[in-house]
Amino acid sequence: MRAALAVLILSLAACSEPAPPAEAPAPPPEPVMLGGVDLNQPVRVLGTEPFWSVEMTPDALVYSTPEGEGLRSANPGPTVQGTTAVYAAATADGTALVVTLIATECSDGMSDRVYPLTARVEAGNETFNGCAASVAFLNSQPAP
Repeated sequence: MRAALAVLILSLAACSEPAPPAEAPAPPPEPVMLGGVDLNQPVRVLGTEPFWSVEMTPDALVYSTPEGEGLRSANPGPTVQGTTAVYAAATADGTALVVTLIATECSDGMSDRVYPLTARVEAGNETFNGCAASVAFLNSQPAP
């Protein structure tokens, strides 16, 4: 009797559907390279006279000044054509925030540091020119 019960249990177990395989994690995005900089990684854009910066992360573009002025938008990702990448975004209130990166070396004019990208930022009605590099590169350099 026990043998028959064991055969019945094993037969029912064999009829059940196997568990679906676990979904593999999504592969990392392909690098979007410009002037040796992976644009999928955090990038810092900065300028002097007046001082300003844009912190670019996969999620956001954040323009700021030492005076505390700022704009924030979602990162729409770049449109890359040749040696130029353009991020055309807008803040929640509709203010334009456009960052253009060009694969040409740049000097900030105040230090000996050479950046791999030249930048132009349009924040609302103002336009600023500056330089850009990956945050990892900037963190690996001596302070200017």
